[in-house]
Amino acid sequence: MSASIIPLSPHESLFNPQARVCAECGVRKFALFGVLDHAELDKIHVHIASLKLEPGQSLYEAQGTGHAAFTVRSGVVRLERNNERGERRILRLAGRSDLLGMEAMLGQSYAADAVACTPVEVCRLPRTLVDELTREQPELMRDMMKRWQRALDDADEWLTELCAGPARYRMLRLLLKLTEYADGGEIWLPGRQEMSAMLDMTIETASRLVSSFKRDGLLVPTTPRHARIDHTALAAALRDEASKL
Repeated sequence: MSASIIPLSPHESLFNPQARVCAECGVRKFALFGVLDHAELDKIHVHIASLKLEPGQSLYEAQGTGHAAFTVRSGVVRLERNNERGERRILRLAGRSDLLGMEAMLGQSYAADAVACTPVEVCRLPRTLVDELTREQPELMRDMMKRWQRALDDADEWLTELCAGPARYRMLRLLLKLTEYADGGEIWLPGRQEMSAMLDMTIETASRLVSSFKRDGLLVPTTPRHARIDHTALAAALRDEASKL
């Protein structure tokens, strides 16, 4: 009796190791190349690298020559730059499935420093590869433009929601924003200096507000850089502050 042939699953048939990583990645359907099938993944992923960063490590620097964009697979990245007075300002955060460094696709230098806030994994997407694929797959260009618009919307939200209004309201809005990047129910808790750079407030004010939230049980630290949030208390505090505006 001849041996029966067991067909390979789509993931098992992929030859390139990085292609298999991406096929099995939990964010692929949300990522830029989510529309590509397994055969196309196998063809292109020899050009793609998976990178890991530790907290504080730079992914790229402002004014650096942009040769690649990056998809965040896990972790939190902050986009920051110095203002005219030399003060550091955190422009926005990026998390799982977000696309960073899109300005490189236009041949521009990077607009901000991208720094890991937590352990981070990203996929590096070379500009030459994206150029080639967008010619062959017009839907990729539309998807990239949508992601660019989302990044602009995020930057506008930071400016309007997190850098204006009373300090307590801004801090509460930051905690709400951080829940979008929660991992297993815990948020990454920025340091006081980082909060100051995000919210345009003094380090002393940031420290005072965080201490107040801890006393009230709204914020419960689990490690020096992680915490759990009482969502009911946060919603109530936001409603109370909004009523005063």
